[in-house]
Amino acid sequence: VQLQASGGGLVQAGGSLRLSCAASGRTFSTNSMGWFRQAPGKEREFVAGISWNGGTKYYTDPVKGRFTISRDKVKNAVYLQMNSLKPEDTAVYYCAGSRGSTMPTMTATGYDYWGQGTQVTVSS
Repeated sequence: VQLQASGGGLVQAGGSLRLSCAASGRTFSTNSMGWFRQAPGKEREFVAGISWNGGTKYYTDPVKGRFTISRDKVKNAVYLQMNSLKPEDTAVYYCAGSRGSTMPTMTATGYDYWGQGTQVTVSS
């Protein structure tokens, strides 16, 4: 099973980026998926999660109203649209997939598969 994250880059504060995560090796059509991030010197933290059918979405408070998680079951992919980016959003972003859960969780232990990460850098 492989999760391939892409779409990171360098952007000025106030700008936007769209992260993509393509899964291969198994389908996640009945399982939750999520995004986490890890800034230098900090622990990995939850960013957003989405249920198997896209009907339930969770966000960490600092990104509410700015980030949107979505998924495409046909493409077996999950996305993170990031708007109004701030320097504090700078981190490596990881996508994750659950083996058996249909609803997203906000803890890393709720996910079984992880992508390699994509760097997001927001300049002030």
